[in-house]
Amino acid sequence: MTQTEQTRKIILDTETTGISLAEGHRIIEIGCVEMIDRKLTGESFHVYLNPGRVIEQGAMDVHGISNEFLEDKPVFAQVAKDFLEFIRGSELVIHNAPFDVGFLEMELGLLKPSLGQLSDYATVFDTLAYARKKYPGQRNSLDALCRRYDIDNTHRVLHGALLDAEILADVYIFLTGGQKKLGFQSSQDKEGQTSDGAPQWVTKDRPALKVLPANAEEEAAHEKYLSDMAQHGEPIWQQLKH
Repeated sequence: MTQTEQTRKIILDTETTGISLAEGHRIIEIGCVEMIDRKLTGESFHVYLNPGRVIEQGAMDVHGISNEFLEDKPVFAQVAKDFLEFIRGSELVIHNAPFDVGFLEMELGLLKPSLGQLSDYATVFDTLAYARKKYPGQRNSLDALCRRYDIDNTHRVLHGALLDAEILADVYIFLTGGQKKLGFQSSQDKEGQTSDGAPQWVTKDRPALKVLPANAEEEAAHEKYLSDMAQHGEPIWQQLKH
């Protein structure tokens, strides 16, 4: 596996006809965005699917996708190879992964001929499980994490797989340590070129720091500040002189 493949993340979300696999519910939307070296690349995979069954009203209230809208959409079997090729060799980043993985494994299991299991193509990182360990006893829904990290999700009126994947990408960066490289950090190599991500070491031949002594007005203000403090008791630095 190459270094690019090792650092490649696919942020994924799905929408379904309902929440129960046992009741035969199916996937109706898959949304994925690609991240390499903790930066979005602009590559994505997004598809609506005809589930071959009706959507529960409760689910429709969440994502707003209607049965009529999905009538002319492809079935999962028609997009499965493209989807698996997109995620191949990546780590899937999913919020509440058991839900999405369970539905994806179910859809793959219905294919004839079989294309294998999800684990044959990618590993999985569950941001909900990670957040629960990091913030035990607190709310760790996607909306709650957006509030915690001050991520703007005001455009998220209804759930949508692609939109939720894009929001989760921001949450994942903050949840797992923030930005990898801060814009104000820089270092200089032996050839004098600059590169981000490392501190700049101070050399022995650096220019001497300029010392700016306090003027009379600043000294008077400082003495007044110390005098005001002494009214509340002897300062600690005076006590240390005794």
